[in-house]
Parts: sequence; structure tokens; C-alpha cells
Amino acid sequence: MTIYLPVAELSINVLLLLGLGGGVGLLSGMFGVGGGFLMTPLLIFIGIPPAVAVGTEANQVAAASVSGVLAHWRRGNVDFRMGLVMLAGGGVGSAVGVWVFRLLREVGQVDLMISLTYVVLLGVVGALMVGESFRAIARSRHPAGQQRLHTHYWVHGWPLKMRFPRSKLYISALPPAIIGFVAGILAAIMGVGGGFMLIPAMIYLLGMPTVVAVGTSLFQIIFVTSIATFLHAAANQTVDVILALVLLIGAVIGAQIGTRIGARLKAEQLRALLGLLVLSVGFKVGYDLVVPPADLFSVVRQLGE
Repeated sequence: MTIYLPVAELSINVLLLLGLGGGVGLLSGMFGVGGGFLMTPLLIFIGIPPAVAVGTEANQVAAASVSGVLAHWRRGNVDFRMGLVMLAGGGVGSAVGVWVFRLLREVGQVDLMISLTYVVLLGVVGALMVGESFRAIARSRHPAGQQRLHTHYWVHGWPLKMRFPRSKLYISALPPAIIGFVAGILAAIMGVGGGFMLIPAMIYLLGMPTVVAVGTSLFQIIFVTSIATFLHAAANQTVDVILALVLLIGAVIGAQIGTRIGARLKAEQLRALLGLLVLSVGFKVGYDLVVPPADLFSVVRQLGE
């Protein structure tokens, strides 16, 4: 059963799209990530143009995050005050990212930029997460005494301090806003919610509990990716509504299932699994960059054009 995608300008199996949406929604509920870091490469792998994959996936990430947030909110795992501070920076970052995306598209380098950004960010973040998670698992098996709730870094001494009761933090509002700003740029350029970067930053830099970081990340992702989707549709015309709707149906169902699975895993296990997943996707994107395609062809520009 195939469906025609007007903006992507191709026909594709609707069951395949539903399966992709459901699988990514499952990850969204488990790990608190929008899933765009996985879905965007998958869409490109099945033939969707990269620019359309980025613009459309931001919309699907927003919808999947709504489903995940509702489940986490019922469990009390969303710090709305922290999410709003991050959203203030994320809205600005989305606007900047869409502007950069448009410039790269005009010079014909947007596809390369998307791939290189995925390889670098996924590789670095995934490696850091996996290393820390395995160390945390080892410490839990061989405790060396009482551990502090979180480590205080120099950014915690910045001005404009606020209390975040749900996260049990009293820190400057500037680091969360900056983290949100970077996530907004990633949402616009990579078609992701930025959860793969947000959650490690919220846990290791801000000191938030893992379960609260997951729910708060999804809350912030909803609005940042919605802004990015609107700006992409208005400025770049790269949002395929039909593709987004099909992915959305699968993602909403998958997110509810993923939330239930994630609630049964320990924080260290969640971080380790997410890190391994991030690394594997980064490896696949990097592999496709260096390995020659199966069908080689060239386009020769005629003289006089």
C-alpha cells in the first residue's frame, strides 16, 4: 500500500512509514528524546530528500513529544519552570537555525552540513554518555560511600539564580537558557528535538534527576520543534504534511508504550541504552558519507547554461 508525498515528490509504502513512526515514538517515551536524531537519517535512507526530512521531522517530533509529556506529567516527572526557561532560549535558537539552514540551502551545501553535524554530535555525545553510564553502573554495584546529589560546576555560580523545586536545584537561569538555544538551532538544522544533547546536559551540567530531565526535555522539545516547523514551512517550503501525519499516527502510539517500558528501567540503564543508540546512528551516517553509493552517476552542466 503506497502513498504519494507531494512535497517529497515520491510514492512510498505507508506501512513502512507507520512502522518508523511507531519505533521512534517508542524511543521518545523511553528516553525522553524526540527521536528526530534517528528518524531524520532513516527518512533519508528510504529516499526522502534531506531538506524535506529535516523540515517534516521537526513536526513529527513535536507530536510524539506531546504524547510522551502527558505520560511523564501523570508521574510528576516534568519541571515546567525549568522547561519554560529553556524554551526562552530555544525559540531564539530555532529562528537562528532556520536562517542558517536557508543560507546553506541557497549555496547547495545543506545535505553535507546535515550529515556532518549528525556524525560529529552523535559521536561525541554518544561516547560520553556510554562511558559515564557504565561507570555509574559499576559504582552502583560497588558503592564507595554516600554520593552527592549532583556536582556543582562553575556555571552554577552565574547570576540570575532561580529555584527549581521539582528538580531540587537553585542555579542560574542562564545555563538552561543557553542549552535551550543550542537545542533550538539543532531542531532547525537537523530536524531533531535535541533530546540526545539536552538530557546529558540537564543531568551532568545542571544536575537534574534523570527521570525529571526526561520529562522536562520532552516538554521543551514540543515548543521548539513546533517553532522550527512553522519557520521551515514559511521560509523554506520543506514540510510535507502527508508524511508528517502518517509518521505522527505511529509515533503517538509508540510513545505511550515506550513510557511504560522506560519506567521499569534504572536511570543508568536508560542512559547507557540511549548512548549506544546515539553512537550506532552516528556510525551509520558516517559510514554512508565515506562509502561510495551502489549507483554512481554524474550530472554534467552544458556549456552556455
